[in-house]
Amino acid sequence: MNQLLSDERSISTSGEKGATVLVVEDNVSNFVLIARLLGYMGIHCEWKTSGYEVVEYADALPRLDLILMDIRLPYEDGFDALQKIRASPSLKNTRVVAVTAEASQEQMRKAREASFDGFIGKPINPDHFPDQIRRILAGEPVWELS
Repeated sequence: MNQLLSDERSISTSGEKGATVLVVEDNVSNFVLIARLLGYMGIHCEWKTSGYEVVEYADALPRLDLILMDIRLPYEDGFDALQKIRASPSLKNTRVVAVTAEASQEQMRKAREASFDGFIGKPINPDHFPDQIRRILAGEPVWELS
Protein backbone atom coordinates (compact mmCIF):
# COMPACT_ATOMS: atom_id res chain seq x y z
CA MET A 1 0.00 0.00 0.00
CA ASN A 2 2.77 2.47 0.90
CA GLN A 3 4.53 1.63 -2.37
CA LEU A 4 1.33 2.45 -4.27
CA LEU A 5 1.07 5.84 -2.57
CA SER A 6 4.73 6.48 -3.23
CA ASP A 7 4.25 5.60 -6.91
CA GLU A 8 1.24 7.96 -7.17
CA ARG A 9 3.25 10.83 -5.72
CA SER A 10 6.11 10.20 -8.13
CA ILE A 11 3.68 10.37 -11.04
CA SER A 12 2.46 13.78 -9.92
CA THR A 13 5.97 15.21 -9.95
CA SER A 14 7.41 13.37 -12.94
CA GLY A 15 4.92 14.23 -15.67
CA GLU A 16 1.79 16.07 -16.55
CA LYS A 17 -0.46 13.19 -17.66
CA GLY A 18 -3.01 12.55 -14.95
CA ALA A 19 -2.13 15.70 -13.00
CA THR A 20 -4.88 17.84 -11.51
CA VAL A 21 -4.81 21.61 -11.86
CA LEU A 22 -7.21 23.96 -10.10
CA VAL A 23 -7.86 27.05 -12.22
CA VAL A 24 -9.10 30.04 -10.23
CA GLU A 25 -10.42 32.32 -12.98
CA ASP A 26 -13.57 34.45 -13.21
CA ASN A 27 -13.49 34.98 -16.98
CA VAL A 28 -15.23 32.08 -18.76
CA SER A 29 -13.35 32.58 -22.04
CA ASN A 30 -9.99 32.48 -20.27
CA PHE A 31 -11.00 29.38 -18.34
CA VAL A 32 -12.20 27.59 -21.50
CA LEU A 33 -8.88 28.27 -23.24
CA ILE A 34 -6.87 27.07 -20.23
CA ALA A 35 -9.09 24.00 -19.75
CA ARG A 36 -8.78 23.00 -23.41
CA LEU A 37 -5.02 23.37 -23.40
CA LEU A 38 -4.71 21.39 -20.17
CA GLY A 39 -7.13 18.74 -21.46
CA TYR A 40 -5.07 18.36 -24.62
CA MET A 41 -2.07 17.67 -22.36
CA GLY A 42 -3.99 14.96 -20.45
CA ILE A 43 -4.34 17.12 -17.35
CA HIS A 44 -7.53 17.08 -15.28
CA CYS A 45 -8.84 20.58 -14.63
CA GLU A 46 -11.03 21.93 -11.80
CA TRP A 47 -12.50 25.44 -11.73
CA LYS A 48 -13.31 28.11 -9.17
CA THR A 49 -14.45 31.60 -10.17
CA SER A 50 -13.21 33.36 -7.03
CA GLY A 51 -10.54 33.09 -4.38
CA TYR A 52 -13.37 32.84 -1.86
CA GLU A 53 -13.37 29.41 -0.20
CA VAL A 54 -10.63 28.15 -2.53
CA VAL A 55 -8.91 26.37 0.39
CA GLU A 56 -12.07 24.45 1.29
CA TYR A 57 -12.59 23.51 -2.36
CA ALA A 58 -8.97 22.47 -2.89
CA ASP A 59 -8.95 20.41 0.32
CA ALA A 60 -11.88 18.38 -1.03
CA LEU A 61 -10.01 17.34 -4.18
CA PRO A 62 -8.49 13.83 -4.13
CA ARG A 63 -5.38 15.14 -5.90
CA LEU A 64 -4.00 18.61 -6.61
CA ASP A 65 -0.71 19.27 -8.38
CA LEU A 66 -0.97 22.97 -9.24
CA ILE A 67 -3.18 26.01 -8.76
CA LEU A 68 -3.34 28.61 -11.53
CA MET A 69 -4.58 31.76 -9.82
CA ASP A 70 -5.88 34.90 -11.44
CA ILE A 71 -4.98 38.01 -9.44
CA ARG A 72 -8.10 40.09 -10.00
CA LEU A 73 -11.04 38.05 -8.76
CA PRO A 74 -14.42 38.92 -7.28
CA TYR A 75 -14.97 38.65 -3.50
CA GLU A 76 -11.38 37.71 -2.69
CA ASP A 77 -8.40 38.42 -4.94
CA GLY A 78 -5.55 36.07 -5.77
CA PHE A 79 -3.20 37.56 -3.16
CA ASP A 80 -5.71 37.02 -0.33
CA ALA A 81 -6.47 33.49 -1.54
CA LEU A 82 -2.74 32.71 -1.70
CA GLN A 83 -2.29 33.76 1.94
CA LYS A 84 -5.00 31.30 2.96
CA ILE A 85 -3.46 28.53 0.84
CA ARG A 86 -0.02 29.10 2.42
CA ALA A 87 -1.63 29.01 5.89
CA SER A 88 -3.32 25.66 5.19
CA PRO A 89 -1.30 22.68 6.49
CA SER A 90 -2.52 20.44 3.65
CA LEU A 91 -1.98 22.99 0.84
CA LYS A 92 0.96 25.11 1.98
CA ASN A 93 3.41 23.30 -0.33
CA THR A 94 1.10 23.25 -3.37
CA ARG A 95 2.53 25.20 -6.29
CA VAL A 96 0.48 28.32 -7.00
CA VAL A 97 1.18 30.30 -10.17
CA ALA A 98 -0.28 33.73 -10.85
CA VAL A 99 -1.97 33.95 -14.26
CA THR A 100 -3.00 37.53 -14.85
CA ALA A 101 -3.76 40.22 -17.41
CA GLU A 102 -1.91 42.62 -15.13
CA ALA A 103 1.34 41.44 -16.70
CA SER A 104 4.09 43.88 -15.77
CA GLN A 105 7.45 43.75 -14.04
CA GLU A 106 5.86 45.45 -11.02
CA GLN A 107 3.04 42.90 -10.80
CA MET A 108 5.54 40.07 -11.19
CA ARG A 109 7.62 41.55 -8.33
CA LYS A 110 4.50 41.72 -6.13
CA ALA A 111 3.69 38.09 -6.98
CA ARG A 112 7.22 36.99 -5.98
CA GLU A 113 7.00 38.91 -2.71
CA ALA A 114 3.61 37.34 -1.97
CA SER A 115 5.17 33.84 -2.39
CA PHE A 116 3.58 32.78 -5.67
CA ASP A 117 5.62 30.00 -7.29
CA GLY A 118 5.47 31.49 -10.77
CA PHE A 119 3.83 34.01 -13.05
CA ILE A 120 2.24 33.73 -16.50
CA GLY A 121 0.97 36.90 -18.13
CA LYS A 122 -2.20 37.08 -20.19
CA PRO A 123 -3.13 36.86 -22.91
CA ILE A 124 -2.11 33.23 -22.71
CA ASN A 125 -0.09 32.13 -25.70
CA PRO A 126 -1.48 28.72 -26.76
CA ASP A 127 1.85 27.88 -28.39
CA HIS A 128 3.87 28.47 -25.20
CA PHE A 129 1.37 27.56 -22.46
CA PRO A 130 1.77 23.74 -22.64
CA ASP A 131 5.55 24.08 -22.27
CA GLN A 132 5.11 26.51 -19.37
CA ILE A 133 2.82 24.04 -17.59
CA ARG A 134 5.17 21.09 -18.26
CA ARG A 135 8.06 23.08 -16.79
CA ILE A 136 6.04 24.10 -13.73
CA LEU A 137 4.88 20.52 -13.08
CA ALA A 138 8.51 19.39 -13.41
CA GLY A 139 9.39 21.79 -10.58
CA GLU A 140 10.94 24.55 -12.68
CA PRO A 141 9.92 28.09 -11.70
CA VAL A 142 8.30 29.97 -14.60
CA TRP A 143 8.17 33.76 -14.42
CA GLU A 144 7.07 35.09 -17.81
CA LEU A 145 5.09 38.16 -18.85
CA SER A 146 3.52 36.35 -21.81
